Amino acid sequence: MWKEAITLFREYMGTGLIVIWFILSMIYLWVNEKRKYIRILFLYMPLVLLLMYFNPLFAELVFRVVGDEIYYRIMWLLPVTIVNAYTCVCIYGQIAQSEPSSGQRERTGVGEWKRKLPPALAAVCMGGVIVVSGSYIYANPFFHKAENLYHVPDSVVHICDMIRVPGREVMAVFPLELVQYVRQYSPVTRMPYGREITVERWNYLNPLCDAMEAEIIDMSELAPLVREAECHYVILRSDKERKGSPEEYGWIFFGETDGYEIYREPTRELVIPVLD
Repeated sequence: MWKEAITLFREYMGTGLIVIWFILSMIYLWVNEKRKYIRILFLYMPLVLLLMYFNPLFAELVFRVVGDEIYYRIMWLLPVTIVNAYTCVCIYGQIAQSEPSSGQRERTGVGEWKRKLPPALAAVCMGGVIVVSGSYIYANPFFHKAENLYHVPDSVVHICDMIRVPGREVMAVFPLELVQYVRQYSPVTRMPYGREITVERWNYLNPLCDAMEAEIIDMSELAPLVREAECHYVILRSDKERKGSPEEYGWIFFGETDGYEIYREPTRELVIPVLD
């Protein structure tokens, strides 16, 4: 488990420059910061977290309970950005305060541009360290421009709004690529399977998901599974090849949006509550 913890730490910290900066910042604060509450937040708490993370006994316990997928999240608690930013501000403040007074500048003939040069140079240098410590995040293929304020695909917003019934929950089965977003957007749209399907190490099998994600959807196989899961709605990709027609199995075409077709499964009652 020790090797896995080290590997996770390396992967999480990227190039390692940000870690070096973080360690140097803590050393600087250890020497120069005297306020107790700052030392607790920016020194003692990070040290305790690091000691826990690199403790083989603690790692063994956590790995057995939740696995390596969760263990790296301990590092989310490290105030790396805040500590580095605070240290930069402290260093900049020291440089600015060490500048000669107006009387001293008049006696020594120090010009205005020379007076402003050291603090400005320090700010540029610290900004440069920030830039080279990371990578351009938008070059990552897993990042996409947000389509709306909810940071989920527009298709999820449109589908959930279309099948929404005021005052009650509905059960709907979605293609796998939309599952993780539905639960983020709509608390009243239930699904027969969720995130557990997307985590490979859990080895969770679901016949309904397999039927939905088949290369060619077999309606004779999908329709009984939808009824068994008591789904009110079924969302199918419009370009997905199908063996059989949904209407042949009693499904009612409800609407289409963003490349997805919505069908109503009428055998599952959808009683709309009377609101006072």
